[in-house]
Formats: sequence, C-alpha cells, structure tokens
Amino acid sequence: MLTRAPLGPGSLTWKYFADIRGALLTQRAGVLQVMHPAIAAALVDHSDVFENPMQRLIRSAGPILGVVYDEDGKATARWVRDQHPPIRGHDAQGRRYHALDPDTYYWAHATFFESQIATQELFGTPLTTAEKEQLYAESITWYARYGLSMRPVPPDYQAFQRYWRTMFEDVLEPTSIARAAVRTTRDLPAPHPAIEGVVWAAARPLISRGGPWLTRGSLPPPAQEMLGTSWSRADQLALDGLCSFVRTTWPIVPTRMRQLPRAADATRRGQQ
Repeated sequence: MLTRAPLGPGSLTWKYFADIRGALLTQRAGVLQVMHPAIAAALVDHSDVFENPMQRLIRSAGPILGVVYDEDGKATARWVRDQHPPIRGHDAQGRRYHALDPDTYYWAHATFFESQIATQELFGTPLTTAEKEQLYAESITWYARYGLSMRPVPPDYQAFQRYWRTMFEDVLEPTSIARAAVRTTRDLPAPHPAIEGVVWAAARPLISRGGPWLTRGSLPPPAQEMLGTSWSRADQLALDGLCSFVRTTWPIVPTRMRQLPRAADATRRGQQ
C-alpha cells in the first residue's frame, strides 16, 4: 500500500521544492533524467535539447512547479501529461520508448523528489529520516496528480531508496546527452532572446563552465562512475567552499527572494 501525505501549504514539499537554491541543481536533475535511455532518445527525436539545452530546462521547470503550486495543480498536471502522447519511437539500440510509459515517466518525477534532498544536503540543513519519509509520502500525492499508473511507485521512502539503487544498477546508461551535459560548452546559446548580447556574454562563461562543473561534483557516485567524470581534490575543496558560502549567506537573503517565482506566487495567494 502506498503511504501518502497531504500536499499543500505547510507541507514539506511546498517548503523545499520552492527553495531557490534548488536551481543550482537543475542541470544535475536533467542529467539524471537523460541517463534513462528512453528519455534520452525522446529528447533526441522530439526536442531542441542540443540546440538550446538551457531553454529546454527552463521551459519544463515552470509547469512542473505548477503541478505543486498552481491553484489547480491537478489541471496543470493533466496539461503536462497531455503534452507527452506523441513522444514515442525507437532508441539507438532499437528499443521502443513512449514518454507516457509509467516506468519512464516516474523516473523523471523521482529525480525531482530526490533533488530536494540533495539541495538541502549540499546547501542547507540536511533532512532527518522522518522528514525524508514525509517528503516522500507527499511526492506520491504529487505524482498521483498526473493520473498515470501508480504501479512503479515505491510504497514508502525505504522502498524508494532500493528503487533508486536499482535504477543505477539495471536501467540507467551513460547516454550521449548525459555525457555532453557534464562537459564544458563554449558556445552555449542564450536561453531567452531578452538576455542576448552583453548580458549573456558576461554570464555565459560562468554558466557554461560552472553548470557542468557543479553537476559533475553533485551527481550521486554511481552516476559519476557511469559517466566517467573527472573530479580532483581541488574541485572538491572548491565545491565545499561554494556550499559553505551558500549556507552561510542564506540567512541574509531577503525572504521574498528565497523562493522560485511560481512558488512565490502561491505563497502570496495564501497570504491574501
């Protein structure tokens, strides 16, 4: 039996999925997703991921947040789900894929859940076991909004941990998209026309180098090993310094700037 918990204002998901520090691990979640061969093949066949990878991540993030924070999250979830039926085909090894395959769809959701835990481990206060269990129970309620089969959903957090390990052992692969995402990209295009020109020229070196670097250092060890990422002691010291800096300065960040925009909108609605 699936152990569920309410999802809404006051839930741990509302608190932690809103955390703007999670944006630092957006590319990490994307890499974990595209290590699934079906998701990788779908992106190659049906998206502009190679032409503008950042735009793809930003475009997807808003609706996913909306499933949790919109006034009618179930309606948003149905909209997200209904974008996927045409996405089907065969991967490079001839295996059939479909974006609405329950096992494939759930893996993408699992990375969003796990990312909340990773964000707090790196940049905040690590969650207790009880908090992880509650957060996971809320993630089941969240996933149910899509209206898909609940068959692949582990019943509780302990089972999820086994599922997570099994995915690395039996399903995930070092796909070409995943390998590309952990490499520095010199000619990364601007994710939106509004920031092209001088703004993007200044920001691009930090993002094109810093994003893959942070992803390499924050990926779970099995993913690092699978992708063959290089990571030196100097890299680890720099990552430790970054994490310490974020944790130390977080208390002085204005409250209104601590949440992602769609989540902040939901918070304001609740205060009216």
